[in-house]
Amino acid sequence: MKDIFIRNGTVLPLVAGRTDLITPGFVSIKDGVIDDVGPMADAPGASPFAQVIDAEGSLVMPGLVNSHTHGAMTLFRGLADDLPFMVWLQEHIFPAEANHVNPEMVYWCTKLAAAEMILSGATTVADSYFHEDYAARAFRDTGLRAVAAQGVIDFPAPGVPDPSYNVDAAATFIDQWQEKNSLITPAVFCHSPYTCGPATLQKAKELSQQRKVPFFIHVAETEEENREVRERFGTTPVRHLHSLEILDRNTICVHCVWLTRKDIEIIKQTGAHVATCPESNMKLASGVAPLMDLLAEGIPVGIGTDGCSSNNDLDLFREMDTLAKLHKVTHHDPTILPARTVLQMATIGGAGMLGMDHLIGSIAKGKKADIIFLDLNQPHLTPFYNTDLLVYAARGADVSTVIIDGNLVMQDRVIFTFDLAETMARVRELSKEIQ
Repeated sequence: MKDIFIRNGTVLPLVAGRTDLITPGFVSIKDGVIDDVGPMADAPGASPFAQVIDAEGSLVMPGLVNSHTHGAMTLFRGLADDLPFMVWLQEHIFPAEANHVNPEMVYWCTKLAAAEMILSGATTVADSYFHEDYAARAFRDTGLRAVAAQGVIDFPAPGVPDPSYNVDAAATFIDQWQEKNSLITPAVFCHSPYTCGPATLQKAKELSQQRKVPFFIHVAETEEENREVRERFGTTPVRHLHSLEILDRNTICVHCVWLTRKDIEIIKQTGAHVATCPESNMKLASGVAPLMDLLAEGIPVGIGTDGCSSNNDLDLFREMDTLAKLHKVTHHDPTILPARTVLQMATIGGAGMLGMDHLIGSIAKGKKADIIFLDLNQPHLTPFYNTDLLVYAARGADVSTVIIDGNLVMQDRVIFTFDLAETMARVRELSKEIQ
């Protein structure tokens, strides 16, 4: 970790929801924390910093927060496209996971996911999968901040062949990582209300409460899920979880496409959070989440890409663009979801959804230095009138430099923390087994 002084950039602090730009501006970083930010006219004179970065021609902004993905599923990118959800899941993804998910696969394929996210400006990710210890190792080794959640399911799973030990495996994982690394926050991930029975859900939730870690679960993703849960429990997935006392401020409900008005009221009352994954929901024809109703109720919502098997990329800039336009066309209203609202969801909003907005999500004194640069010298970013262009025109490929926890992870699109070529070669080798 080096003290870093960033100068001459167009700085977007994103403090208090504001999208004001400081041009030209500076950011100073000491011991991994933002020490100061402001116009160059107020910049300190003599520089005691170990590294000075001239950001002229670049936008300096908070790193993006990917609120939900399954990083290791990069191995299954493009494996089963253009299929109905349950056919895709039960006939292709579950069998592929049973045959190919192991510690080596999770480590290298999560490392590839980390590379893709770093290269496209994500500095924090909420990841959920099996063998999550190896995913956490991959995030640690790449320098990406992660909330890593061990998967829990009521079937034999990779690393947990006996489902009766599914929550015990999650407890072991949490104990391995809790407060052991500044970048890694362990968590619990129950796959869904239709793959985890009531006893498992309650036991897993009790674990998350005891260890004070986040609890993730897929909820109301498809119409078929809603129908199955109604047939088994006589109510909606959200009301089922509420009856089991699963929902609270540390619960992140992923997808939330098929919600009733009562479901939304319950989510609000319990303080639960939501991660929306528009491109995955579109590709699998799951539907469109009632995002505007969730936001109108003040429910914290972050943006996730979901895994590469259902998206098929991890570029949050693309996800922002899709999210904004999807709801405009769905509601027949071009004003309904402004670009600046979407930008906040991908930064400070995503941080808040993960309970980390006091640490990350904006460029402010005292916060962790999770910062990205975008190269504004691009035809599609010229002219740059305001930050709306970040949602409607920017691409992950515009990201040139990434700083995470005060460490220079990437500069001029060269990743310093690990060997990207080696990672891609390893994943290609693993893919031959599937081919």
